[in-house]
Amino acid sequence: MAKLRVGLLFGGCSGEHEVSIRSAQAIARGLSDPANADRYELAPVYIQKDGRWLAGESAIHVLSAGVPLKLGSSDAPADPSGETSALQAPTVAAVERWQSTAQVSGVDVWFPVLHGPNGEDGTVQGMLTLMQAPFVGSGVLGSALGMDKIAMKMAFAQAGLPQVGYKVVRRSQVYSNPCIFPKLCDEIEAELGYPCFVKPANLGSSVGIAKARTRAQLEAALDSAASYDRRLIVEAAAPSPRELECAVLGNDHPQASVVGEITYSSDFYDYETKYTEGLADLHIPANLPEAIARQIQDMSIRAFEAVDAAGLARVDFFYCESTGEVFINEINTMPGFTATSMYPMLWAASGVPFPELVNRLVKLALEER
Repeated sequence: MAKLRVGLLFGGCSGEHEVSIRSAQAIARGLSDPANADRYELAPVYIQKDGRWLAGESAIHVLSAGVPLKLGSSDAPADPSGETSALQAPTVAAVERWQSTAQVSGVDVWFPVLHGPNGEDGTVQGMLTLMQAPFVGSGVLGSALGMDKIAMKMAFAQAGLPQVGYKVVRRSQVYSNPCIFPKLCDEIEAELGYPCFVKPANLGSSVGIAKARTRAQLEAALDSAASYDRRLIVEAAAPSPRELECAVLGNDHPQASVVGEITYSSDFYDYETKYTEGLADLHIPANLPEAIARQIQDMSIRAFEAVDAAGLARVDFFYCESTGEVFINEINTMPGFTATSMYPMLWAASGVPFPELVNRLVKLALEER
């Protein structure tokens, strides 16, 4: 049988650009593993931080080096094969050109390994849908709901999934006249209390998130989060929670992995803790009562279906041992995919090794579309 050509799309215009490169490297290794070598041929496509798209030798160079290209035209060398070169961010003309490129180069299925805004939020998924090209992961709706914390929480509430208390805040309430902002803080203190977490609605990897214990910290956190997004969310802190995660795989009949736990010594699971080696530990499977593990697996599938996810997702929870309560935190429709990320490690512990995992995801993409 002829090999399927996989367009590996990575990089992107978000703060998670470097993480995307690392995820793409791992997926490239998985697709090139001896178990998959006769099935797939890679066609890497790199999106620079300024939105330019690079394929051919330029994309291969980034994938091999593992670091972003410096911005500038000199960093986009022509592909000697003449197959592809630098392209601008996807306008209508770019979509048409990329549709032609995909047909000429024979791309059969796309694997968009893009984390955060402009990649995981339905934008690229919409472009690929317009191209009528099959791709790994959720479609426009699932990606958008999975990215927007406010819409996500509304979908979870509709599905009856328990959550911590929260309040939606608009940037205009933060950057308003001196009378409104103190009243907003009064409302947050009365409704949620301290400590609480302030988050931009549409960023990933804990970017812009702060924990507030006092009025001064709350004011600073609101001001910081409003610099990232016009819509914010403030959440009550769960009492002494354990942070648990479960991976989901599938389309119409999704399956849940074993449950894992993250432990760390920092104040909360912030960006530095997530991506600095040695600051967090993963425990797979988590040491949990069997009934709690089953509950989390069931809630993971319900969350997956609530946002209309497809292919893959990681669902995060708070478990309060003192009360036995489980609260859903969020769903991530394109989780970190490095060899040491929680999502592939959860499936490895569930009997699905990395090469087989990426193989299943490609098959699910073809099945879904």
